[in-house]
Amino acid sequence: MLETSARLLKLLSLLQTYRDWSGADLAGRLGVTTRTVRRDVDRLRELGYPVRATRGISGYRLGAGAALPPLLLDDDEAVAVAIGLRTATASSVTGIEETALRALAKLERVLPSRLRHRVTTLQQATVRVADGGPRVDPSVLLAISEATARRERLRFDYTNHQGGGTVRDVEPHTLVNWGRHWYLVAWDTDRDDWRTFRVDRLRARTPSGPRFTLREPPDGDVTGYLSRQLSTGPWAVRATVTMHRPAATVADLVWPGMGAVEPVDDGTCLLHLGADTAADLAWMVTSVGVDFTVTGPPELVDAIRALGDRCRRAT
Repeated sequence: MLETSARLLKLLSLLQTYRDWSGADLAGRLGVTTRTVRRDVDRLRELGYPVRATRGISGYRLGAGAALPPLLLDDDEAVAVAIGLRTATASSVTGIEETALRALAKLERVLPSRLRHRVTTLQQATVRVADGGPRVDPSVLLAISEATARRERLRFDYTNHQGGGTVRDVEPHTLVNWGRHWYLVAWDTDRDDWRTFRVDRLRARTPSGPRFTLREPPDGDVTGYLSRQLSTGPWAVRATVTMHRPAATVADLVWPGMGAVEPVDDGTCLLHLGADTAADLAWMVTSVGVDFTVTGPPELVDAIRALGDRCRRAT
């Protein structure tokens, strides 16, 4: 009986990998006959595991059932899940903290002591810093993701950067989680162009709109497009600064969303960026740590001079 139970656990572990297994492959891994594999699969089904028969190779895969059966995790998987749940308690998604803590408590109760020690050690060595970032309603994330999967147009009320409200009709393409913010990259049907939307400023309307044909992502790269939009989009002050280093060097020095780098020649490039104030822009440009030339706008030139004067007075 003990040998059979151990073999069932090993079989379950193999089936939980996302692939199809032939009966012969499973028999070889377990060191038994294909007939024994069929009997073990029947036992798993009796225990509630939805083992599906696959076509073509006369094999098996673990499918989705009406209820969630117990999962079998190896040591590294268990620790990864525990760390992920602990991290989720600092999520920007509203209400997920309590759910993650409940799931983590269940997992920690059944962890072997050696693994519980590893997770507890990480928890004790980590300090969570409160973050005042925006919160996103999970129902809004689900509404967007479902419309994206079904390729149905999405209508929603949107509050823009200046606080004004509009109703938008879009073809949703991709949800992007960028730090503490969630963004929707979508084709705006009224403006006939790509747009990005902060999900925390969005309230979906139902029902969703008609189906659409999925478009190629903007510039072939959603994350690159979003980075450029964040750096030069709806900011009060925008500028283009000449950086006296190669584009590849500068690109490694700017953080995601800070600015878009454009090559000029082997030794210089342009940095396109934006911010709420000229003083913020001055700090961003000087933080890159390479020589640069600013020709405008005038408020940025004044801010750079003021920053230089303050630094000289400090020394």
